[in-house]
Amino acid sequence: MPVKIKIGLSLVTILVAAIAAWHQHLLGHDRIQYVVVFLGLFMIFAMWLFPEVKREETAGGAKRDAAPR
Repeated sequence: MPVKIKIGLSLVTILVAAIAAWHQHLLGHDRIQYVVVFLGLFMIFAMWLFPEVKREETAGGAKRDAAPR
């Protein structure tokens, strides 16, 4: 995933987590607001830590040839 997309997605995730935590605070759910903040930060951390999976075309674990024989 390109870095520009990761940055944009990270900003959106921070914004949504902040709004959700603020809403939970207004409802009086003090513990839940910290869970929401933790999950938002964890999602961002995991997105930056783990690379995107890139797969090659395979058939049962064996690489396919481009031209049939």
